[in-house]
Amino acid sequence: MKSAKHITVLLAEDHMIVREGLRKLLEVERDIEVVGEAATGRQAVEMTKKLRPAVVIMDIAMPLLNGLEATRQIRQAVPDTKVLILSAHSDDAYVERVTALGAVGYLIKQTSAQFLSEAIREVQKGNTFFSPSVSKSLRHHNSKSLDRKGRLKAKVTRLSSRELEVLQLVAEGEANKQIATELGISIKTVEKHRDHLMRKLDIHDTAGLTRYAIAAGIIESSVQLTIV
Repeated sequence: MKSAKHITVLLAEDHMIVREGLRKLLEVERDIEVVGEAATGRQAVEMTKKLRPAVVIMDIAMPLLNGLEATRQIRQAVPDTKVLILSAHSDDAYVERVTALGAVGYLIKQTSAQFLSEAIREVQKGNTFFSPSVSKSLRHHNSKSLDRKGRLKAKVTRLSSRELEVLQLVAEGEANKQIATELGISIKTVEKHRDHLMRKLDIHDTAGLTRYAIAAGIIESSVQLTIV
Protein backbone atom coordinates (compact mmCIF):
# COMPACT_ATOMS: atom_id res chain seq x y z
CA MET A 1 0.00 0.00 0.00
CA LYS A 2 1.35 3.45 -0.95
CA SER A 3 1.91 6.08 1.69
CA ALA A 4 -0.29 9.16 1.79
CA LYS A 5 2.55 11.34 0.55
CA HIS A 6 3.92 9.16 -2.23
CA ILE A 7 6.34 10.44 -4.88
CA THR A 8 4.70 10.46 -8.29
CA VAL A 9 6.91 9.30 -11.17
CA LEU A 10 6.61 9.36 -14.97
CA LEU A 11 8.67 6.82 -16.92
CA ALA A 12 10.01 8.11 -20.27
CA GLU A 13 11.60 5.19 -22.11
CA ASP A 14 10.99 4.00 -25.67
CA HIS A 15 11.50 0.28 -24.98
CA MET A 16 8.37 -1.28 -23.50
CA ILE A 17 10.23 -4.11 -21.82
CA VAL A 18 12.47 -1.62 -20.00
CA ARG A 19 9.47 0.47 -18.90
CA GLU A 20 7.75 -2.64 -17.57
CA GLY A 21 10.87 -3.61 -15.68
CA LEU A 22 11.21 -0.14 -14.15
CA ARG A 23 7.56 -0.12 -13.15
CA LYS A 24 7.86 -3.49 -11.41
CA LEU A 25 10.98 -2.34 -9.57
CA LEU A 26 9.23 0.78 -8.31
CA GLU A 27 5.89 -0.87 -7.47
CA VAL A 28 7.45 -2.48 -4.41
CA GLU A 29 8.43 0.92 -2.99
CA ARG A 30 5.68 2.10 -0.62
CA ASP A 31 6.42 5.81 -1.12
CA ILE A 32 6.76 5.81 -4.94
CA GLU A 33 3.93 5.67 -7.50
CA VAL A 34 4.33 5.42 -11.27
CA VAL A 35 1.57 7.63 -12.70
CA GLY A 36 2.37 7.39 -16.39
CA GLU A 37 4.61 6.00 -19.14
CA ALA A 38 5.87 7.78 -22.26
CA ALA A 39 7.37 6.09 -25.33
CA THR A 40 8.65 9.27 -27.05
CA GLY A 41 10.24 12.48 -25.88
CA ARG A 42 7.32 14.54 -27.13
CA GLN A 43 4.86 12.33 -25.27
CA ALA A 44 6.97 12.74 -22.12
CA VAL A 45 6.70 16.52 -22.34
CA GLU A 46 2.93 16.47 -22.89
CA MET A 47 2.30 13.92 -20.14
CA THR A 48 4.44 15.90 -17.70
CA LYS A 49 2.38 19.02 -18.40
CA LYS A 50 -0.81 17.05 -17.78
CA LEU A 51 0.17 14.83 -14.84
CA ARG A 52 2.68 17.12 -13.08
CA PRO A 53 4.72 14.23 -11.62
CA ALA A 54 7.29 14.92 -8.94
CA VAL A 55 9.99 13.10 -10.92
CA VAL A 56 10.47 12.10 -14.56
CA ILE A 57 12.79 9.17 -15.28
CA MET A 58 14.15 10.08 -18.72
CA ASP A 59 16.11 8.07 -21.27
CA ILE A 60 18.28 10.10 -23.65
CA ALA A 61 17.74 8.09 -26.84
CA MET A 62 14.04 8.84 -27.35
CA PRO A 63 12.31 9.01 -30.78
CA LEU A 64 10.69 12.16 -32.22
CA LEU A 65 12.17 14.30 -29.43
CA ASN A 66 15.37 13.18 -27.71
CA GLY A 67 15.73 13.14 -23.95
CA LEU A 68 18.01 16.17 -23.96
CA GLU A 69 15.50 18.47 -25.61
CA ALA A 70 12.60 16.85 -23.73
CA THR A 71 14.41 17.66 -20.48
CA ARG A 72 14.81 21.29 -21.48
CA GLN A 73 11.15 21.62 -22.44
CA ILE A 74 9.97 19.95 -19.24
CA ARG A 75 12.11 22.20 -17.09
CA GLN A 76 10.73 25.26 -18.87
CA ALA A 77 7.07 24.16 -18.79
CA VAL A 78 6.92 22.43 -15.37
CA PRO A 79 9.88 23.70 -13.30
CA ASP A 80 8.72 21.91 -10.15
CA THR A 81 9.16 18.52 -11.81
CA LYS A 82 12.59 16.98 -11.36
CA VAL A 83 14.21 15.15 -14.28
CA LEU A 84 16.37 12.12 -13.51
CA ILE A 85 18.27 10.67 -16.45
CA LEU A 86 18.54 6.88 -16.74
CA SER A 87 20.66 6.05 -19.76
CA ALA A 88 23.01 3.46 -21.22
CA HIS A 89 25.33 6.35 -22.12
CA SER A 90 27.83 7.53 -19.54
CA ASP A 91 29.88 9.80 -21.83
CA ASP A 92 30.99 13.08 -20.28
CA ALA A 93 29.28 15.08 -23.04
CA TYR A 94 25.87 13.56 -22.30
CA VAL A 95 26.19 14.09 -18.56
CA GLU A 96 27.34 17.70 -18.89
CA ARG A 97 24.65 18.62 -21.39
CA VAL A 98 21.67 17.21 -19.50
CA THR A 99 22.77 18.76 -16.22
CA ALA A 100 23.21 22.10 -17.97
CA LEU A 101 19.68 21.70 -19.38
CA GLY A 102 18.19 21.13 -15.94
CA ALA A 103 18.42 17.43 -15.10
CA VAL A 104 19.20 16.93 -11.41
CA GLY A 105 20.45 13.37 -11.57
CA TYR A 106 22.06 10.86 -13.92
CA LEU A 107 22.11 7.09 -13.53
CA ILE A 108 23.51 4.57 -15.96
CA LYS A 109 21.26 1.61 -16.75
CA GLN A 110 23.59 -0.82 -15.01
CA THR A 111 22.59 0.90 -11.75
CA SER A 112 20.94 -1.31 -9.14
CA ALA A 113 17.28 -0.95 -8.23
CA GLN A 114 18.30 0.32 -4.80
CA PHE A 115 20.11 3.28 -6.36
CA LEU A 116 17.12 4.09 -8.56
CA SER A 117 14.64 4.41 -5.70
CA GLU A 118 17.21 6.28 -3.61
CA ALA A 119 17.83 8.68 -6.48
CA ILE A 120 14.10 9.37 -6.86
CA ARG A 121 13.79 10.22 -3.19
CA GLU A 122 16.86 12.46 -3.22
CA VAL A 123 15.94 14.52 -6.30
CA GLN A 124 12.35 14.90 -5.06
CA LYS A 125 13.79 16.51 -1.92
CA GLY A 126 15.73 19.00 -4.02
CA ASN A 127 19.09 17.22 -4.00
CA THR A 128 21.13 15.87 -6.91
CA PHE A 129 22.01 12.22 -7.44
CA PHE A 130 24.56 10.67 -9.81
CA SER A 131 25.97 7.20 -10.28
CA PRO A 132 29.41 7.12 -8.60
CA SER A 133 31.34 6.93 -11.88
CA VAL A 134 29.24 9.71 -13.39
CA SER A 135 29.72 11.94 -10.37
CA LYS A 136 33.49 11.62 -10.53
CA SER A 137 33.56 12.39 -14.25
CA LEU A 138 31.21 15.35 -13.86
CA ARG A 139 33.39 17.00 -11.22
CA HIS A 140 36.44 16.64 -13.44
CA HIS A 141 34.99 17.94 -16.68
CA ASN A 142 32.25 20.36 -15.68
CA SER A 143 34.37 23.50 -15.65
CA LYS A 144 35.72 22.78 -19.13
CA SER A 145 32.38 22.50 -20.89
CA LEU A 146 30.27 25.18 -19.19
CA ASP A 147 30.66 28.94 -19.19
CA ARG A 148 30.48 31.10 -16.07
CA LYS A 149 26.68 31.07 -16.14
CA GLY A 150 26.51 27.27 -16.42
CA ARG A 151 25.59 27.29 -20.10
CA LEU A 152 27.02 24.92 -22.66
CA LYS A 153 29.80 26.23 -24.83
CA ALA A 154 28.93 23.83 -27.65
CA LYS A 155 27.39 24.97 -30.95
CA VAL A 156 24.19 23.06 -30.28
CA THR A 157 23.13 25.58 -27.63
CA ARG A 158 22.83 28.26 -30.33
CA LEU A 159 19.88 26.38 -31.78
CA SER A 160 16.35 27.18 -30.69
CA SER A 161 14.07 24.55 -29.20
CA ARG A 162 12.13 24.29 -32.47
CA GLU A 163 15.32 24.02 -34.52
CA LEU A 164 16.49 21.13 -32.34
CA GLU A 165 13.16 19.39 -32.89
CA VAL A 166 13.43 19.83 -36.65
CA LEU A 167 17.07 18.71 -36.61
CA GLN A 168 16.19 15.47 -34.85
CA LEU A 169 13.32 14.68 -37.22
CA VAL A 170 15.49 15.45 -40.26
CA ALA A 171 18.20 13.18 -38.88
CA GLU A 172 15.62 10.43 -38.27
CA GLY A 173 14.80 10.52 -41.98
CA GLU A 174 11.50 12.40 -41.90
CA ALA A 175 10.48 14.37 -45.01
CA ASN A 176 9.40 18.01 -44.73
CA LYS A 177 5.72 17.07 -45.00
CA GLN A 178 6.04 14.51 -42.18
CA ILE A 179 7.90 17.00 -40.01
CA ALA A 180 5.24 19.64 -40.62
CA THR A 181 2.50 17.21 -39.58
CA GLU A 182 4.40 16.04 -36.50
CA LEU A 183 5.12 19.57 -35.27
CA GLY A 184 1.85 21.14 -36.38
CA ILE A 185 3.53 23.75 -38.58
CA SER A 186 3.54 24.49 -42.31
CA ILE A 187 5.93 22.91 -44.79
CA LYS A 188 7.26 26.39 -45.58
CA THR A 189 8.09 26.90 -41.89
CA VAL A 190 9.91 23.55 -41.82
CA GLU A 191 11.94 24.64 -44.84
CA LYS A 192 12.85 27.89 -43.08
CA HIS A 193 14.01 26.00 -40.01
CA ARG A 194 16.14 23.68 -42.15
CA ASP A 195 17.69 26.69 -43.86
CA HIS A 196 18.43 28.33 -40.50
CA LEU A 197 19.99 25.10 -39.23
CA MET A 198 22.30 24.83 -42.22
CA ARG A 199 23.38 28.46 -41.97
CA LYS A 200 23.96 28.35 -38.21
CA LEU A 201 25.90 25.10 -38.35
CA ASP A 202 27.60 25.80 -41.71
CA ILE A 203 26.24 22.49 -43.01
CA HIS A 204 24.78 22.28 -46.48
CA ASP A 205 23.03 18.92 -46.88
CA THR A 206 20.84 16.47 -45.01
CA ALA A 207 23.65 13.95 -44.61
CA GLY A 208 25.72 16.62 -42.88
CA LEU A 209 22.85 17.50 -40.54
CA THR A 210 22.46 13.82 -39.68
CA ARG A 211 26.15 13.40 -38.93
CA TYR A 212 26.02 16.51 -36.75
CA ALA A 213 22.96 15.20 -34.87
CA ILE A 214 24.78 11.93 -34.17
CA ALA A 215 27.98 13.67 -33.07
CA ALA A 216 26.00 16.03 -30.80
CA GLY A 217 24.14 13.14 -29.17
CA ILE A 218 20.76 14.29 -30.50
CA ILE A 219 20.18 10.86 -32.04
CA GLU A 220 22.03 7.57 -31.77
CA SER A 221 24.12 6.40 -34.72
CA SER A 222 21.83 3.38 -35.08
CA VAL A 223 18.78 5.56 -35.77
CA GLN A 224 19.76 6.62 -39.27
CA LEU A 225 21.12 3.80 -41.38
CA THR A 226 20.75 5.26 -44.87
CA ILE A 227 23.41 7.97 -44.52
CA VAL A 228 26.98 6.94 -45.31
